Amino acid sequence: MSSDKKTTLRIATLAIAIALVAVFTMVIRIPLGSGYLNLCDVAIAFCAFTLGPVSAAVAGALGPAFADLAGGYAQWAVVSFLVHGIEGLVMALIVKGGKDRMAFNVLAGVCGVIIVTGGYYLLSALMLVGFEAAIADVPGNLVQSIVGSVFGLVLSKAVRKAYPPVASFAW
Repeated sequence: MSSDKKTTLRIATLAIAIALVAVFTMVIRIPLGSGYLNLCDVAIAFCAFTLGPVSAAVAGALGPAFADLAGGYAQWAVVSFLVHGIEGLVMALIVKGGKDRMAFNVLAGVCGVIIVTGGYYLLSALMLVGFEAAIADVPGNLVQSIVGSVFGLVLSKAVRKAYPPVASFAW
C-alpha cells in the first residue's frame, strides 16, 4: 500500500474512531452526581488496544468533548477532552510498548482507570464542584472505566482476530 493510501486510510479510521467514541458517550447516559456515566471508555480502550497512540488520544479527547457539547453537558467538555485524551494516549503507549502481552494490557487498563477516576475527581473538584462533592462521583467513574477497559480489550481482540489488517490502521 502506498504511503498516501495508508495516510488516507488512517485519517478515515481516525474520523470513524472519533465518531465511535462520541456515539458510545451519548447512547447510554446514566446520571451521576454532577455528570453522567456512559460507555465512552469502551470505545477509547478499543482504540488504545487496536489503533495506536495518536488515534486513541485524538478520539479519546474529541469524542467525549463533542458528546458533552452536543448533549447538554458543555461544562464537562474541557474535563472530558483532557482526561479521556490522556487516558487513550497512555493506554495505547503502554500497549504498544508491551507488544500485546497480557500483563501490559492489564497495566494499560489499570492506568486508564486511575487516569479517568483521578482526573475527573481532581478536575471536577477544581473547576466545578469542589473536593467534597467530587468524591461522590468516584465509585461511578471507577466502574465506568473498569468496564470500559475490560470490554474495550475484549472487543479489540475480537476485531483483530476477525480482521487482522486492522493492525495496519494503527497510528
